Amino acid sequence: MRSRFLPTILAGLLLASCSSPRKESAEKQPAPAAEPAKPAPEMPATFKVRFETSKGPFLVEVHRDWAPIGASRFHDLIQDRYYDGARFFRVVPNFVVQFGIAAAPAMTKKWDKPIKDDAVAQTNRTGSLAFATMGPETRTTQVFINLRSNQTLDNQGFAPFGQVVEGMKVVESLYGGYGNAPDQGEITRRGNAYLNEQFPRLDFIRTARIIE
Repeated sequence: MRSRFLPTILAGLLLASCSSPRKESAEKQPAPAAEPAKPAPEMPATFKVRFETSKGPFLVEVHRDWAPIGASRFHDLIQDRYYDGARFFRVVPNFVVQFGIAAAPAMTKKWDKPIKDDAVAQTNRTGSLAFATMGPETRTTQVFINLRSNQTLDNQGFAPFGQVVEGMKVVESLYGGYGNAPDQGEITRRGNAYLNEQFPRLDFIRTARIIE
């Protein structure tokens, strides 16, 4: 898997979707094709997800009409309990909180399948959630929560699909002392074994469940 990066409005900062680095081969390999959107008739127009974390709970409201493909992927990930045990591995104060590399490498690998893009219908306001990406049609599992109004990200293709409606103070209190130090390639390969060893103070998701 290739490293996935995207430009940000802050110099020297990257929002990176999970992937492990590798040496360039003599012949460039094509990127995996993005999966077409799968119909999810059981998914309501809006639904709420309660995150229980090491710092307390917060509640996210997802709107299918904001970004239907992203909302559908998020719904499926929650149903599969993908985020349970995952660390908030990147916290940049006054910018974003990022998570979405699973606690177990096998789970990360299971969902490493890109989805097609959504049009940006909502701005990246404080508390909104969007998928991280390295470019067109590369969204997989990583999500960031905006800690401020990051409207510049709108023009870069980041389509919010949900909003923190309760517990934003919890999100703002997540440990950010490590900044960008955790290596995403190592998290992908080793999961929480790497993070617990090298970055033990990271906050984490205990459970994430659809409640209505």
